[in-house]
Amino acid sequence: MYSLLPVLSVFSRILLAFSVAFLVPLAWAWFLDDRNTAIWAVSFTVSSASGLGLLLATHRYRRELMAKDGFLLVNLVWVVLPAYSALPLMHTVPDITWTKAYFEAMSALTATGATALTGLDDLPVSVNIWRCFLQLIGGLGIMLLVVAVLPLLGLGGVQLYRAETPGPMKDTKFTPRIAETARGLWGVYFLFSAACLLAYRWAGMDWADAFMHMCTTMGLGGFSSHDASIGYFESPAIEWVAVVFMSLAGISFMRYFIVLRSRSLQPITHDREIRTYFAVLVASIALIAVLLAAQGVYDHFPDALRASAFHVLSLATTTGYSATDYSLWPVFAPVLLMFLGCFVSCAGSTGGGIKMVRMILLVKQARRELVRIIHPRVVNPVTLGGGVMPMSVMTAVLGFMLIYGAATIGLAMLLLFTGMDIVTAFTAVVATVNNIGPGLGEVGPAGNFGGLHPFQIWVLSFAMLLGRLELLTVLVLFTSRFWKK
Repeated sequence: MYSLLPVLSVFSRILLAFSVAFLVPLAWAWFLDDRNTAIWAVSFTVSSASGLGLLLATHRYRRELMAKDGFLLVNLVWVVLPAYSALPLMHTVPDITWTKAYFEAMSALTATGATALTGLDDLPVSVNIWRCFLQLIGGLGIMLLVVAVLPLLGLGGVQLYRAETPGPMKDTKFTPRIAETARGLWGVYFLFSAACLLAYRWAGMDWADAFMHMCTTMGLGGFSSHDASIGYFESPAIEWVAVVFMSLAGISFMRYFIVLRSRSLQPITHDREIRTYFAVLVASIALIAVLLAAQGVYDHFPDALRASAFHVLSLATTTGYSATDYSLWPVFAPVLLMFLGCFVSCAGSTGGGIKMVRMILLVKQARRELVRIIHPRVVNPVTLGGGVMPMSVMTAVLGFMLIYGAATIGLAMLLLFTGMDIVTAFTAVVATVNNIGPGLGEVGPAGNFGGLHPFQIWVLSFAMLLGRLELLTVLVLFTSRFWKK
């Protein structure tokens, strides 16, 4: 029988490390004389005490992690930590239910940005700080942080890295030790975060708003401290700052790490995925800008271009900010925005979706099959970056896409069974599985997920978990072979 105790032993250390995160809203609450200081102190105490108690109960079962341990631990982290994150929301947000609190925490840690709350402008600053700070943690992946700071994982850290890192080529390491790679990625992440914070402050935000929107921009999560999102500020400068840093966060942080180590821009300028990423963004921005200007949505083309650039970057990188209700635009535009969110982000970025590299490989595979129809004996392997893709990678990509399509359709059908309208059901699933945030219909940019039935909210919470861990990491737990010794 498979034993959970070694996994729980490592999880106890993760929970202890995560409890430190509660000190961030605690510090803001104390600094701003927030009435919720005691709640954050209690939350820190409860989480740290739980971690310590579990550590004492399981420390003697510590051993090197196996492959299945890594997958189980990742799932355990992403299911249990939102529960601890939701506890202070129950005591700080008026009239919130446990279902909505857990959904909000799951949305934050998975950097989805789908909210079930209204009246964000009236919430205590420390509550909005907490919601947004969770997206900073979850954006790059809390498991990478754990691998970086907990050397006790040893070689088992590789299993966590493979389970957590988004993208099909997870065996790529850029330093001799996985922990060094993880620390390098977090170093780059926080370097960009500091620059983003200062840029938002320069553009006109106060320090609290600048900190919160920095967290949700670099995490590509899209939470805001205002119901109107970025539209609250009515500032072109703030929108352009968001555009710049969303576009940067949509690129693999591994590439930035290599650029710093090699002191050359070639890892970015010669990367096929990144070149395609920018090509799709530029083409989409131009297309929607022309559409908005031609349809008279904006009287002046520069205004149409700004609105197009902001919302294309926001949805394509799965951030989910809004500066206006784009669901009122000609129907082609919001549908294209949702479609872009499914695949544009690069593997290794903080974005969601199936990732641009998978889309490139799928297109190349389709083209390869078309060539084989005409020339059955031709040798025409799928290549990327000058190298031939192994069949194991192509098989994994095709298998992932099959499960991705089945999960999206299955979850949408489940919501339709509950009586939800088709636009809301389909786009809600697309928005949560791809960690985009807002959908269309009832869950569009002018609405939120708070009006949904509790069962529907739990379905979408599961969809966010599937999307954040790229489906296979979650679904493998439902196979009987996983639990055999």
